[in-house]
Amino acid sequence: MTNLAALIIIDMQKGMQFATLPPRNNPAAEDNIARLHTAWRQAQHPIVSVRHVSRSPTSVFAPGQSGVEFQERFQPLAHEHVVEKNVPDAFIHTGLERWLHVRGIRRVVIVGVSTNNSVEATARTSGNLGFDTVVVSDATFAFDKADFGGTHRRADEVHLMALANLHDEYACVLSTEEVLRRQAPLSLE
Repeated sequence: MTNLAALIIIDMQKGMQFATLPPRNNPAAEDNIARLHTAWRQAQHPIVSVRHVSRSPTSVFAPGQSGVEFQERFQPLAHEHVVEKNVPDAFIHTGLERWLHVRGIRRVVIVGVSTNNSVEATARTSGNLGFDTVVVSDATFAFDKADFGGTHRRADEVHLMALANLHDEYACVLSTEEVLRRQAPLSLE
């Protein structure tokens, strides 16, 4: 088993940049993801790029739509692993768990979008499967959303509640600086 952590980048696709989306938080999230992405590449450690491919033909994430493509700055290299999912959780029907186990990877660092959807779903499963899981708070973001009672919640509120749901239950929530300071590509100890 290795002490290496895999960087899992969730849904950083062109559709996440469309102007029709609700307001979001963490405007620097992409820059923080890029910093982590660069650190992992420089250390030649495992990177998993996850992309949502919708089953709905009208979705911006449907095959053949520009929204399904990775954003240019997060384009995976030929040797990096790509996971295509059609539900929020990157572990469901994708082989991700097996891919990590075969390589002896027991640690994952999760970044991407959206905090309360695909990031949270993936982190919950990761923690439940026994992976040492980190979610990077400022390398994820959420969108404004109405709660179940119909009250409008700002993206910051949605984001912070999702992180609260995860921290110390399914994952450890850290900032980009904390991950980099801990020499994340080498280990998370």
